[in-house]
Amino acid sequence: MPTPLIVSDVAKTFTMHLRGGVRLPVFERLSFTLTAGKCAVLAGPSGAGKSTVMKMVYGNYGVDCGQIIVNHRGRLTDIASADPRAMLDIRRHTVGYVSQFLRVVPRVAALDVAAEPLVERGESQQAARARASELFERLNLPRALWSLPPATFSGGEQQRVNIARGFITAHSVLLLDEPTASLDAANRQVVMDLIDEKKRSGVALLGIFHDHDVRQAVADAVVDITEFSVSGAAA
Repeated sequence: MPTPLIVSDVAKTFTMHLRGGVRLPVFERLSFTLTAGKCAVLAGPSGAGKSTVMKMVYGNYGVDCGQIIVNHRGRLTDIASADPRAMLDIRRHTVGYVSQFLRVVPRVAALDVAAEPLVERGESQQAARARASELFERLNLPRALWSLPPATFSGGEQQRVNIARGFITAHSVLLLDEPTASLDAANRQVVMDLIDEKKRSGVALLGIFHDHDVRQAVADAVVDITEFSVSGAAA
C-alpha cells in the first residue's frame, strides 16, 4: 500500500483535571499522510505538540474526533477508535516506535530487551538475539554490556538499545521520536543509515528530529503542525 497511514481531520484537547477541569485545545483538523519508502518529519517550535502527534498515532493519546487510518494485516483500521486488544496487535505487527526513553522490565539483559519485539512476532529467541547482536555491533554498543540490564547504562548506551529494539522488526510504519538524542556523531550516522535502509525496504517513517543535519538528511516531506495548532495552545 503506497499510503500505509492517513491522519484525517483530527482534533485533540487536553483536560487539566488538577486545574478544575480546564480544557486546553491543541489541534484541529490535523491531516497528513505517510508514504511507503519515505520519511516525513514533524516541524514546529518546542511545545507545539510534535510528541503529542506521535502519541496519537501510536494510540497512547485519544483524539476528540477524526481518524488515524493504518493498513493493518491488509485491512484499513482506525487507530483513533481501536480497542486495547486491537491496538496491541497493531503495535506488534504494523506500527513500531522508537521513543526518547527506554522503559523496560528491570534485570533483563540488553540483548533480550532488543530482541523481544521479534520474539513477540514469532521469531525464535536464537534468531532474534542474532539480529539484535548485529544491530548492537553496528551501533557500537560494547559487547561487555550485552548481558547486563540497560538500567545501569549511560543515556547514550540506553538510547542505542532503544534504537536496536525499534529497528529490529519489519513494521510497515515506524515512528521516531528523537532517535539521535544523546548520540555521538558516529552513531548518529549509523541511525541515518538505518533510516535509509528502512526507506529502501518500503517502510513509511514519521520522525521528530531536533538535530538540523539529521533532519535535512532523512526528510522526504515536512509536516508543519503549526498549521493545525489552536492559537495559544501548548503541548
